[in-house]
Amino acid sequence: MAGDFVLAVASMCIARLRNNDVTLTLSEVVTDLVQGEFMQLGSKETENERFAHYLTKTYRKTASLIANAMKAITMLAEGEPELIELAYQYGRNLGLAFQLVDDLLDFISSSDAMGKPTAADLKLGLATAPVLFACEKYPELNPMIMRRFEGPGDVEKAFELVHKSRGLEQTRFLARQHCQEAVKLANRLAESPYQKGLIIAADYVLNRMK
Repeated sequence: MAGDFVLAVASMCIARLRNNDVTLTLSEVVTDLVQGEFMQLGSKETENERFAHYLTKTYRKTASLIANAMKAITMLAEGEPELIELAYQYGRNLGLAFQLVDDLLDFISSSDAMGKPTAADLKLGLATAPVLFACEKYPELNPMIMRRFEGPGDVEKAFELVHKSRGLEQTRFLARQHCQEAVKLANRLAESPYQKGLIIAADYVLNRMK
């Protein structure tokens, strides 16, 4: 109910802007979030489809909020179309990197640091990037993914195989690529404290520990 209240207040604030383009852009965030939640309920049969499904779900559940918020801000500032697209792409890359790091920390951070139990995604039946990368070396993870880690010992075995694979390293590498792309976009802006803040934000996302 608290979440519903926050959404209602945010919707009223957006309506008061009286900017149809911004309203449409921010309404996409809610649409994406709901679609992402539905996508999270299922899994694809083949490995290639599964990873594409994961990235699309990650965009909708996490990156869309950052990307479209930055797009909306730039629209309100009456930025040129090229600048609006740059802001959107920066937010998209930052959001994808944020979720990739979050999925990584679920396997390597302590419960105290994260503020939630580790391996939480596995316990929820979710196959995130570390698991999907680990499948390349350990195909026995595939049936576990399809049954959403509900078999006896699935969670513990999957956790072990992820750590034995290069899944964590590959996840961090992909997150780094998205952060580097975000920095590349930020470097196209004129130097200012705000531009430097965008670069620092990318570094924070990549190196955070909780």
